[in-house]
Formats: sequence, structure tokens, C-alpha cells
Amino acid sequence: MAIVWDNSLEIGIKVIDQQHMRIVEFINELEQAKNNNDQQAIADVLNDCVDYTLSHFAFEESLQEEAGYKFCKPHKKVHELFTRRIQEYVERFELGDDITTELHTMLSRWIINHIKHDDADYVDCVKANLESNGHGDKEKHSGKSWFNRLFG
Repeated sequence: MAIVWDNSLEIGIKVIDQQHMRIVEFINELEQAKNNNDQQAIADVLNDCVDYTLSHFAFEESLQEEAGYKFCKPHKKVHELFTRRIQEYVERFELGDDITTELHTMLSRWIINHIKHDDADYVDCVKANLESNGHGDKEKHSGKSWFNRLFG
């Protein structure tokens, strides 16, 4: 079942919300490729999703470090564990296993849980840092923040 993006998945940091939306799109594309039984599309979506998610994690971690988020290391560990888990799926897929249903289910549950719990924990700290550095208002109003120029 496709994930429908709604306000409950927004953390309130525009660039992170946009990145999360893109990850949700990848998960939905994986489901579509699975439904079409298109192995090449599954491989493409899987590779693109992994690459994008790794970039997202690095960006998110840099925001946390810059803000002095006290749980930055444990959050990074969550990302590392997830990355290892996904790598196992990639390896199984490359060996010919049909991992798409299992992977889709895991990704769907993980992204929603991660956004609503793990990511929600750092929002206040990162937002305060962004606003104290003058990035918060620009991001909200102009749509041309340095975040958008780099990752928008």
C-alpha cells in the first residue's frame, strides 16, 4: 500500500520535510515497480533510494552536529543500523531473492516511525540553531534559502 504524505509526517524544517517526501516517493515507486514485476525498475529505485537516503542522513547529521544536538551520536547510530539493514536487502536482491514486499513493508514502517519519533526529537534544537543563524526566516519566507539552493 502506498504511503500518502500528510501533515503528520512534517517535522517543520522545510528542507528535511522535502527530503522525507522524496524518500516516501521512492518507497511508493518501489511498490509500483513490484506491482509491475519490473526487476530493472526495482533495481533502479533501490539504488536511487539508497543513494538519496545516505545523502539525507549525512545532511541531517550535519544539521544536528551544527546545532549541538545532544543525541546526535545515537541518532547517527540509528542511521548506521538502518543502512546496514538496507545493504542486506540489496545483497539479497542482487542474489535473486524477491525482497520487494518485505522491503516495502519495512521501509514504510521505518520511515514513518523514524520521522515521528527519532527525527521529532531533534527538531527544536535544530530549528533554534537555524533561527539563531538567520536561516529560519529566510527558509520560511523566500524559498531561496541556502538549504534550497543545495538540496531543494
